[in-house]
Amino acid sequence: MGCICNDLAGKGTPHAATCIGHLWMFEHLRPPELEALVAAARRRQFKRGQAIFMQGAPGIEMFLIKAGRVKLSKLNEKGNELTLDIRKAGDFLGEQVLNEEFDYPLTATCIEDSLACGFTRQGFEELILGYPNIGLQVIKNLSRRIEWLTSRAETMTTSNLEERLYRVLITVAREHGVKSLKETSIQFPLTHEELSFLVGAHRVSITRAMKNLKESGRIIQQGRKLILVN
Repeated sequence: MGCICNDLAGKGTPHAATCIGHLWMFEHLRPPELEALVAAARRRQFKRGQAIFMQGAPGIEMFLIKAGRVKLSKLNEKGNELTLDIRKAGDFLGEQVLNEEFDYPLTATCIEDSLACGFTRQGFEELILGYPNIGLQVIKNLSRRIEWLTSRAETMTTSNLEERLYRVLITVAREHGVKSLKETSIQFPLTHEELSFLVGAHRVSITRAMKNLKESGRIIQQGRKLILVN
């Protein structure tokens, strides 16, 4: 089954090899169901800095990021933007659309030119009417997402700030980094302010913890690149 997103992304553009028809949420579908799923998907291209959806807007669409990176952020009651996560090609956004009506709790902003492939709620419901087994398999596969979220939450349980920061950097590196036998590197800049929101600590404390991690040799800063020694 070919993926037309590969052509839309353009030659030389890094993109996820995973087609929406092969996403974990749609595992164990039969070939005719996969073909119908891919044919019904909606493709959209976004520029760097463009929002895919905004906090508080009605949640009506879900997306597979095919190319680019997306920052998930939230405005607190004081109007300050909190960076909560960074998603890469191959990640899925807005899966709540499948089982409930809701407003987007976050804003998704492209930090690179991006390509997304997905469904509106209405479009997906129409697809399920024709292929009921798609809906059944989605229900079974959603439990895997809950397990993944639980493991991410465990990262925040340690009280040692340096260890908590290092675990967050490891998680970001595993999901977004470049790996080799001896090291994993994060190729794009992460500000101490963004790290403070991801870790749940004050920016000054993050600066101090980063300094200690560098002095201990656990991480190495090379320009905009951050290297985590395996």
